[in-house]
Amino acid sequence: MSTERRGGSRRTSRPQGPAAQRSQRPRKPAPRRPAPRSGEPDRDVHVADGVRLQKVLAQAGLGSRRKCEELIAEGHVEVDGVLVTELGVRVDPAKAQVHVDGMRIQLDASKVTIALNKPLGVVSTMSDPDGRPTLAYLVKDRPERLFHVGRLDADSEGLLLLTNDGELANRLAHPRYEIRKTYLVTVTGGEFYPRHAKQLTEGVELEDGLARADKVRVVDAVPGETMLEVVLHEGRNRIVRRMLDAVGFPVTRLVRTRIGPIALGDLRVGRTRVLGRTELGTLMRDVDM
Repeated sequence: MSTERRGGSRRTSRPQGPAAQRSQRPRKPAPRRPAPRSGEPDRDVHVADGVRLQKVLAQAGLGSRRKCEELIAEGHVEVDGVLVTELGVRVDPAKAQVHVDGMRIQLDASKVTIALNKPLGVVSTMSDPDGRPTLAYLVKDRPERLFHVGRLDADSEGLLLLTNDGELANRLAHPRYEIRKTYLVTVTGGEFYPRHAKQLTEGVELEDGLARADKVRVVDAVPGETMLEVVLHEGRNRIVRRMLDAVGFPVTRLVRTRIGPIALGDLRVGRTRVLGRTELGTLMRDVDM
């Protein structure tokens, strides 16, 4: 490529031929290197009697050991907030926090998180002194001691999460993280107008304080009934029912369809499924794990 001045301006002539075509081809983007999760200088995360990092990743389902070596070498993997690109690093799977492209990887095979489609009439406890059906019956075949994250009242249906990861359960329940829940709600009370949705998103005064929905939209309507999608991050008792009652629309059916990134999908009533690696990693990222 050459340059020349003409009339006081500078012009650049582009190379021609095959060399020019090669130079104009789009470059393959470099692998994204996630920034360390803390502002501290890099620390030595190597554990002499630990397990090779690529083996840990392979056992966690990230691919073959060779593929995991490539992930490390290309700068996709962090251990305890430190970017690791050397293949000789060993870690303690029971203690290390490993992220791949910013997503937390669960290394402890004993920890499990499951999605449950709670049926109508089941109480959100593991035991009930009154003998009502409980969650314990629905997970009786699971060997783990599971905790339910949040609850749905007996008259409500849909998605519940259960886990034996105490830290994850506590964070999901903590209001600090504002995990959104989505509900499909059938109401009566006449026609549901945009002003009613605005009331709910601006805030409704309840006996225990102001409550706001993040989003409300009409999904379907027939004479006498309206189906709404309601999204909110509050977890107060019967909050959706109480909010809709307050604006004149009693709830006849309530189904929770989503908790954060986890969707109920086509999971059948009364059935469970174990969360996949990507689902779990996204959920853990949402609560800063």
